Amino acid sequence: MERSNTVFIGRKPVLNYVLACMTLFKSGHGEIVVKARGRSISHAVDVVEVLRNRFMPNAEVVKIEIGTERIETDDRGPTNVSTIGIHVKA
Repeated sequence: MERSNTVFIGRKPVLNYVLACMTLFKSGHGEIVVKARGRSISHAVDVVEVLRNRFMPNAEVVKIEIGTERIETDDRGPTNVSTIGIHVKA
């Protein structure tokens, strides 16, 4: 089960996810996790960098987890997708 301090990155604009991260920090979370898979990984890195450089200069990346998930698709069968989890501390 996923924790309540996780922001999942998708196709929305970067600032939407930055706002979600800031909201989690303001609600009392000391550390958040920004997660993404596949092509959204670069988007996740952008979110963390915008957060650190423009809005929360004291925030620091404490851990980065990378991995692979196996996904079953109807048309092509199973495929592997890369994942990333970036832990950010306020």
